[in-house]
Parts: sequence; C-alpha cells; structure tokens
Amino acid sequence: MDTERTVLLGLLGEHISASLTPAMHEAEGRRQGLPLVYRTLDPGEMGLARPDWPRLLLTAQRFGFTGVNVTHPAKQVVMGMLDGLSDDAALLGAVNTVTFRGGRAIGENTDHIGFTGALAAMGIDASSGEVVQIGAGGAGSAVAYALLKAGAPRLTLVDVDRKNASSLRDRLSRAFDASRMRVLPPEDAAGAVRLATGLVNCTPIGMDGVSHRSPVDLAALHRGLWVGDAVYRPLRTTLVRAAGQLGCSAFGGAHMVVGQAVAAFAMFTGQQASHEAMYRTFLDRSGVPDHA
Repeated sequence: MDTERTVLLGLLGEHISASLTPAMHEAEGRRQGLPLVYRTLDPGEMGLARPDWPRLLLTAQRFGFTGVNVTHPAKQVVMGMLDGLSDDAALLGAVNTVTFRGGRAIGENTDHIGFTGALAAMGIDASSGEVVQIGAGGAGSAVAYALLKAGAPRLTLVDVDRKNASSLRDRLSRAFDASRMRVLPPEDAAGAVRLATGLVNCTPIGMDGVSHRSPVDLAALHRGLWVGDAVYRPLRTTLVRAAGQLGCSAFGGAHMVVGQAVAAFAMFTGQQASHEAMYRTFLDRSGVPDHA
C-alpha cells in the first residue's frame, strides 16, 4: 500500500465491530474519487488481553495512518499520549480525533462540531431561546459546548448527579459567561422544558438495550419546542417520535454521528464531505429506513 497516495484511517476503541464510521468514510472517499481505507483497531479483536492504548496509537502512527478516530473508553486516556491538543479538546477533556502530521500526534474533538452540524442539517437556530439539556457526561459536554457556541442565551443542565452538571458548568465558564448556564435537579426538568424552546437528551435513556423510556415527562413537550437526542440506536427514540408527532422539529443521534464524521473527514483529507451523502450511507448500512 502506497501510504503517500492512500488515506489510511482507523477507529480506536472497544466493541466497535458494528461501528458505521468506517463505512461512512470509505463511501465518501469513493464518492470523491479519493483512495481511502478505514480499519477498526479494537484491542480485544486484535488478541490483546488488556488495552494498550499507547502502543496502539504509536503503532498506527508508525504504520503510516493519516489519523484515527477515538471512541469509548479511550477518549480521555489518549490525551496524555499526544503531542498537542486543540483548544476545544482541552476544554472538553476528551479527544475523538487524532491526526498524524510531521511526526506529531494532535488531538481534536469533533463531537461538538457534529452536534452543530446536526442543528444546521435540521435548520434549527439554537439562539432562539432557552435549551434544556438532560445529561452532563461525555456527550453532554460536547453538546453543551456546541449549544453555547451556537448562541443559546440560556442553557439548563440537568443530571442525576448534580455535581456532574455543576462541574460541566464550571468548566464551560472558562469560555462562556457563567450567567448563561444553570443547573437543575431532574425533578424540575419538566417544568423547565415547558418554558424552553429546545430540549436535548445526552443520556443513554431511550437506547436499545438500555431503556425505551423518555428522559423527561412527555407531557412537558409542546409545539414551540425543538428536540434533539444523542442516542442513535434506535434511529428515532421514544422522545424523538413523541416530539415529531406533536409537530416539533426533532432529530436523533444519527445526525450528530454523521456531523462529527464530516468534520473528521475534513481534518484527515483536507476535503469537505457531504453530510447528506454520509447520512444516507449511515441509513443504508444501519438497515433502518429514514421514516422509521
């Protein structure tokens, strides 16, 4: 393989054999006439008894990879192994994209870009009013950053662990006015949603194999609300379906997954990917119709 002509990419993480990221990147490469190969780098599948993330990252770099995406549970672990971090990755405390250039490994975070791309794809203006966000973990950090950057005038953070939400608010206060954020307990979420213009779920509630419940009382939904969900299996969660039935603009996590892939593709190749084409690949490979 001529690594100077072929873009060689990888996905670093555990239990990633079902990931659709390789298919999205390779299909977009073919669409653009770009020789691109994408492989999964799962320590379990590679016969390693224990994950050796430094070794895997160094091996990818030495083998001529252009870069790698990083997923659970390595997003925080790899940070100490890199030669540099983008400001976004440093603030969010997680890396999901690493590029190898000039002998240096640089960590980026495109998760927040993915959510921004999802908002754009759905024609949603996050600056139109208050947004309630359920969940302040890893996905929640990226989404909250994206919402504040998109101009949300007020962001209400709700988490079962109040310290978790408070910690995220304090961290984001380094980049945004703290008065734009507040923390509420779960029991107050429904009341906040009734007065909000946006709602985002960043918890696993609604995910296949976890729970098909809604993370918030569905009676709190209203026609003036837009709704997003970081969960992408199923394509439309109970929350997203209920919002759609009310006539709300609503989207699931697939748009966020695709958005971060579009951003990573540009970092890896220098070429702009098509969100629409990558989303279509996601749907085709997942076997779930867009109207499901």
